[in-house]
Amino acid sequence: MKRFLSMSAAGVILLTLTGCLASHHAQSVRAGQDGDRLTVGTVQREIHVGMSGSRVIEVLGSPNVVTTDQQRREVWVYDKIATESVRSDSSGSITTLILGAPNTVVAGGRGDSTYSSGASSTSQRTFTVIIKFDENKHVRDFAYHTTRF
Repeated sequence: MKRFLSMSAAGVILLTLTGCLASHHAQSVRAGQDGDRLTVGTVQREIHVGMSGSRVIEVLGSPNVVTTDQQRREVWVYDKIATESVRSDSSGSITTLILGAPNTVVAGGRGDSTYSSGASSTSQRTFTVIIKFDENKHVRDFAYHTTRF
């Protein structure tokens, strides 16, 4: 009986750790992606009027679109779209065994139970930054817009 209880305890611990590992993995993947994202905070903190185009590229990377306005001054557009999908699944089974006298099984004393559960979430985010340059290739104005749905 002691052996059965210790095996049951080990099974419960294993199921708990497996669920925790999957959750931890999903969190670490999301955390790793956060460092590579263009954010409102980065634009607010790093971009300013008078900044050179080369410094803008160092901070934000290459723009998606480069165009000119009516006075033939450059306008850079950064347009980022992100889709985030998170899925978590958990399943397992529990087997119970009821023993009567030593080494005998009570009739109908064995029961199996299986369970599974899961959750998922998907969202999209857009972030657009428009940077306008003067004739000397320095930032003269910038704007940004973000949405999440």
